[in-house]
Amino acid sequence: MELRQLEYFVAVAEERNFTRAADRVHVAQPGVSAQIRKLERELGQELLDRSGRTVRLTEAGEAVLPYARAALAAVAGARQAVDELTGLLRGRVAIGAVTSHNVDLPALLAAFHRDHPEVEITLTEATSDELTDRLRSGLLDTAVISVGKATPPGLELHVVDSQELVVAVSPDHELAAHRAVTLDTLRDRPLISLPRGTGLRARLDEACTAAGFIPRIAFESGTPESLARLAAHGLGAAVLPRAFAESRSPELHSIAVTHPALHGRLALAWRAEGPANPAGRALLARARAFLAED
Repeated sequence: MELRQLEYFVAVAEERNFTRAADRVHVAQPGVSAQIRKLERELGQELLDRSGRTVRLTEAGEAVLPYARAALAAVAGARQAVDELTGLLRGRVAIGAVTSHNVDLPALLAAFHRDHPEVEITLTEATSDELTDRLRSGLLDTAVISVGKATPPGLELHVVDSQELVVAVSPDHELAAHRAVTLDTLRDRPLISLPRGTGLRARLDEACTAAGFIPRIAFESGTPESLARLAAHGLGAAVLPRAFAESRSPELHSIAVTHPALHGRLALAWRAEGPANPAGRALLARARAFLAED
């Protein structure tokens, strides 16, 4: 019995098709079929039912499949352990980020790729809530998210930046004469905000709930850039990080919010127990060191 026979068998069992399985393992279809026939002869039972339009497992195949997967996983684990011991890394890493942040992820990922060219890197952009869920489920190794004062349960943080949130309006807006307003001033006024699930929106909703009102969201959009454009056209007051809002001067006028002030934190986050694989742990270590240098 050879490992490649088990690999081909698992591929066919999961793909339910010899052609797709052959593409997956990068072997010609006749080679896949021949190796599985050898495995069946060695075991003395047919593992696959080839009579229908899709390939199905026989009763013997159902019994063998978990053992085949376990054998392949054990070999992958052994290779991974040796790679970790010798400083070699392979496999995949997954990192996420909110749509607007000041972390130079391209530079971080380029440096990681230079040191570990065999590691496949994926980058996902989503809301803070979505990224937090993916971190907890193990779909991401680390992510740049927006958080409030509390650390989300099950995660650890490296705070990158503390952001003051302001309201930004067009120069002819009725609030443009002010440099600061109380949060209550925003009651019943049309606001422009990121959607629910984002850190910025969560900070706004939390503050307004504590003040006893629900913010009147007239427009929602997915990026700070689009919020700024809507506000610049006089459609409401956009809730934005101060640095971003002030970068849009003179088309926008930034107004501080007081009593209470609106603040958010940008942070690198990861599961409390850390990434499950060596490549993920290496990426997290590189990201923390990279941010510590800033």
